[in-house]
Formats: sequence, C-alpha cells, structure tokens
Amino acid sequence: MTEQEKTEITRQARQAVEELLAVAGLQAGDVFVVGCSSSEIVGGHIGKDSSMEAAGAVYEGIAPVLARQGIWLAAQCCEHLNRALILEREAARTYGWEEVCVVPRPHAGGSWATTCWKRFAHPVAVEEIRAHAGLDIGGTLIGMHLRAVAVPVRLSLDHIGKALLLCARTRPKLIGGERAKYTEED
Repeated sequence: MTEQEKTEITRQARQAVEELLAVAGLQAGDVFVVGCSSSEIVGGHIGKDSSMEAAGAVYEGIAPVLARQGIWLAAQCCEHLNRALILEREAARTYGWEEVCVVPRPHAGGSWATTCWKRFAHPVAVEEIRAHAGLDIGGTLIGMHLRAVAVPVRLSLDHIGKALLLCARTRPKLIGGERAKYTEED
C-alpha cells in the first residue's frame, strides 16, 4: 500500500466520521462502533486479505475526531471472535459491559480490532454493546451492536478505499398511540 493510498483512506475515514457526527447528535460519553474490513478496503474479499496498513489508516482518520468530542470508539472484531468488541476499559465499566478474555490478531479478530487493541490506552474485549451510531466499512454487519432504533444515514461518500460504506445513527423508540407527541411543539 502506497503512502498516497493510506493518506486517501485516512481522509475518507475522517470525512465519513465527521459527516455522520454532524447528523447523529452524539454527546460526550456516547459510543461509536466501527466495523471495518481492511480486506475490502484494499480490494480483497472480507476475511481473506487483512491489511494492518489499511486498518491503521482508518484509525488515524476516525480516532482523533471521536477523541476530540469525548466519544468512545468501539472496534468490532471479525466473525472468528463472534463480532466481539474492543474498547477502552473505562467505557466498558461506565456502561456495565462485562469484559471477556481475548486478544485480537489480524486473522482472529481482524486488523481493525488488532490496531485498536494496540493503540487504546487500556483495551478490553466485550461481547456486546449498544452503540449510539456507527460506520460499517466493507459489510461487517454492525447492526447487532447498535441501540434500537437504528436509522440509516447517507453520506457524501459511499466507499472507503474499495470497501462499501454504510452508516447509522440511533434514536429513542417512539411510543404511544394517536395522541402521542414526539416533540415539545404543538
């Protein structure tokens, strides 16, 4: 992977997270999940062509943006770790998510989760979360880790590298019947 390709992936990842945050209404302390197939980013088949370089480029684009806003990053592992998540220990404790014992590797967890594990201050793995928004880079199926109700968000870009990009924010459930109001306005 060339430096130019890495720079472009970082730029695309930064743009994607900034655009999603602009519409998602997240607050400091919220959780943002990212599922990322580095294989798909480099034009390979998910789970077959893992790239630590591509994962690192995505991290450089996403992590600083979330950190500036005080939003926790959760990295979804691949199917070989049952889509467990890597996040900072403080976030897991804040939300009461139980730690499990596993350390991701490029071919058992994925390059994305491995990159986050190596770069987080105090990484832990958990089996499930309920994130407030997220990016699915390359068809990693993050929906299982989003709060109800997930709302698809279209951005100005639909790929990072060669990987398809899907995004979602969440909103509280709308409850009540025909008399219910959902805003303060009449």
